[in-house]
Amino acid sequence: MGFIWSLIVGGVIGAIAGAITSKGASMGIIANIIAGLVGSAIGQALLGSWGPSLAGMALVPSIAGAVILVAVVSFFLGKK
Repeated sequence: MGFIWSLIVGGVIGAIAGAITSKGASMGIIANIIAGLVGSAIGQALLGSWGPSLAGMALVPSIAGAVILVAVVSFFLGKK
């Protein structure tokens, strides 16, 4: 059950990051989950594990990391 909970929280974090960067409409559910989980790891590595935590992920650093990830990926994939 913990794995599913992590996927759900990762998806929500990814969706929030997509909404903040206004790239949420172009991302699907799988991309939101990946962005949330990878962004969570990036954010906690850069900013530490502070603030409220859910499913083992500190929410504020996780959202910040996901926003950074979505912005960087959309910058590189957006140029054609």
